[in-house]
Amino acid sequence: MQQRVAVVTGAGSGIGRALAWRLAGHGFALAVSDVDEAGLKETVARLEPYGPVLAEHLDVRERAAVQAHAQAVEECFGRVDLVVNNAGVALHASVLEQEHEDVRWILDVDFWGVVHGTEAFLPRLLAAGGGHLVNVSSVFGLVGVPKQSAYNAAKFAVRGYTEALQGELALARAPVTAHCVHPGGVRTEIARRARVGVSEDAERTAAVFDRIARTSPDAAARAILRGVRRGRPRILVGTDAHVIDALQRLLGPRAPAVVAAALGRYDTRW
Repeated sequence: MQQRVAVVTGAGSGIGRALAWRLAGHGFALAVSDVDEAGLKETVARLEPYGPVLAEHLDVRERAAVQAHAQAVEECFGRVDLVVNNAGVALHASVLEQEHEDVRWILDVDFWGVVHGTEAFLPRLLAAGGGHLVNVSSVFGLVGVPKQSAYNAAKFAVRGYTEALQGELALARAPVTAHCVHPGGVRTEIARRARVGVSEDAERTAAVFDRIARTSPDAAARAILRGVRRGRPRILVGTDAHVIDALQRLLGPRAPAVVAAALGRYDTRW
């Protein structure tokens, strides 16, 4: 029997690295990528004892590069069974302060990276006769948050794109399942690597995030894979994600004000 093959973008750290490690433990051959070459090398070093690994430097903003990566995966392994479009970046800035180039940057990575990955790998999943496509949104793809307008825009877009795809796959009775993942606060480096507005204190912002983030990357990876196994179209990661999802359902348009007030209790300058 052919070995199952998983593709994970943004595998150089955080959730992506934890997913790759867990999938390797489940017997998957891995194709991992990241724009962070040093982080990717560390991930590969952890994966090598488990078996074959294809690792490539990849900027998901570049459609041609993602298509080339998909071709490399096909040539290396002959198939693909699971794709996780995980690569992401963050921006903490008010609408009035954020630079237009930064808004384009975050949309290019967080939304267009998912589109590029879906375009490249969905046909291959269908050709393989089935599989799973996992697009990582965020809890900020469920509710608007102050100073996260660009990140909200990207993650809401991922959610809408994936939910539309889920409907298309259902209507076509396709053998591929699409999942939209909404992590809450996960203890990764994303906040420390985030771009910030001119009046924001990057270290203070990261410190606030560290107090809020209660879920480890490994716990997030376990929750994601559990949701995939159970065929859940929406996968919530962390207690905070479940709480915010419930608030959004109960309060509707009033939910953002409640979330903003809760964040303000952690830091009035949020």
